[in-house]
Amino acid sequence: MKRLWCVLPVVLLVAVGLAAGNALGQNYPSKPVRLVVNMPAGGGVDVVSRLIGQKLTEAWKQPVLIENRGGAGGNIGADAVAKAAPDGYTLLVTTSSLAISPNIYRKLPFDALKDFAPVSQIYTSFLILVVNANVPAASVKELVALAKSRPGKLNYGHSGVGSTLHLTMELFKISAGVDILAIPYKGTAPISTALLTGEVDVAFMAPEAILAHIDSGKVRALATASRARLRPLPKVPTMEEAGVRDFELPGWLGIYAPAGTPRDIVELIQRDTVKVLNLPDVRNRIITSGQEPVGSTPEEFDVKHKTDLARFATIIKELRIPLQD
Repeated sequence: MKRLWCVLPVVLLVAVGLAAGNALGQNYPSKPVRLVVNMPAGGGVDVVSRLIGQKLTEAWKQPVLIENRGGAGGNIGADAVAKAAPDGYTLLVTTSSLAISPNIYRKLPFDALKDFAPVSQIYTSFLILVVNANVPAASVKELVALAKSRPGKLNYGHSGVGSTLHLTMELFKISAGVDILAIPYKGTAPISTALLTGEVDVAFMAPEAILAHIDSGKVRALATASRARLRPLPKVPTMEEAGVRDFELPGWLGIYAPAGTPRDIVELIQRDTVKVLNLPDVRNRIITSGQEPVGSTPEEFDVKHKTDLARFATIIKELRIPLQD
């Protein structure tokens, strides 16, 4: 009988905890939700985040407020969410920078695994290899030949050491055996401008940042860093088709909550996010911008994050990129 009385309080505590968690989930959200986007306003990530925020506002009958906190490779916004209350009212929208930063920075103010609860992957993204209109290369083969004839003379733009734009081009340089000078910029918008003015010769660019310039003929697309051709660019070959074997470096966009957020709230956010991603206008917006919608479960996204942490660790080690302060 004594043993039974020892067990009952524990059972009651668990039951009360579960009931409280369910109550939280049933009442969520009861006030505005803050969606922290760790990229600057105006870019493709921001556009998609605002569209999702608008649809969640309609579904939840509560404002979903977008807060852009870019900088430091996405770490400023991530840190703000890592330190936020784990109640579901502060969420993070981030690129695969959350899988890159732990491998590129000497010290971070947060733990990329322990401080976040994965909610769902929004989309998979692929970069496009482009050159400005004055570069005499209409294919990857011609670009490689040109670069080899002018070692160190061609340049490329990237958005910071350890960014996907930087890592992808450095991998390309190794794969193709070419020497192209790196020039850092503060984001994709200034790189686009530099490509248009001829200040930059070549770059790997996110589709949403460069598709309009490809369509206008102001820049030339040579290949995509994807396994299959991008739907908005059916005539542009993949790197594999262009002669660069085993070259694929997909990125992603996803939603996280602070670690410790009640499980039922995480699951509610995930379910409603997937519903939003399946809306025709949202799905079409993502596809036409060159991305592929996903809508994974928290468990699937957790596996994806951990897999990419290991993958980027290998890539950064292979490229011998020094740790950043």
